[in-house]
Amino acid sequence: NLVLCSKGIPQTMATFGLEAFLDEAGCKLVFYLHRVARGVSLSTSCLLSGFQAIKLCPSISRWMVLRIRSPKCIVLCCFLCWMLHLVVNIYIIRYVTGPVNSKNKTMDKIYRYCSSPNPGRLLFSVMAVIYFFTDGMCLALMVWSSGSMVLVLHRHKQRVQHIRSSRLSPRTSHETRATHTILILVTMLVSFYALADILSCLLTQIHNPSQWLRSIPSLVASGFPT
Repeated sequence: NLVLCSKGIPQTMATFGLEAFLDEAGCKLVFYLHRVARGVSLSTSCLLSGFQAIKLCPSISRWMVLRIRSPKCIVLCCFLCWMLHLVVNIYIIRYVTGPVNSKNKTMDKIYRYCSSPNPGRLLFSVMAVIYFFTDGMCLALMVWSSGSMVLVLHRHKQRVQHIRSSRLSPRTSHETRATHTILILVTMLVSFYALADILSCLLTQIHNPSQWLRSIPSLVASGFPT
């Protein structure tokens, strides 16, 4: 909800022709909340999938069962996710500079309702590495945990196949439905976030892109939260 509201509402207002409706503090707050919420949403989704895989997979749960059963572990991990993204995205508060300044388009990267000076090459490289590393780690965890759960469900389905075949039940098994849900979830998450990262990276290489082109990464990034 925070991802959608922090970027979706201002983008919608700007699309209908409203510009400079945020002051400098509002621009800083909107961009900061969006980046933090996006990172926390991705991290907690992958964290939840990892906890589910550890509890479901017998080979892992033997030595992790005591930790995973404790709710304090989940609360602590969620708290660390919030703290990590609050700290990583703190630079946005400094570099987002408020409403669009039409007289300074050569120096500012213009959005529909806020502007931001082009960061230095060093800062851009450091932040790009941090973002791609954190997103890559989360997506890799999501793929690993989802693959582990699908494999466990497939093996369990094979073990009980003879029991269900004797009942002659035409309904889809619980394992098959769970597998489909897991595959849809991981495919949507990886596709939306990977595509949004690629588009954001390509957008930085285009000189003075159009407003609609700038809106595409935000639209794609909002796909999974929606």
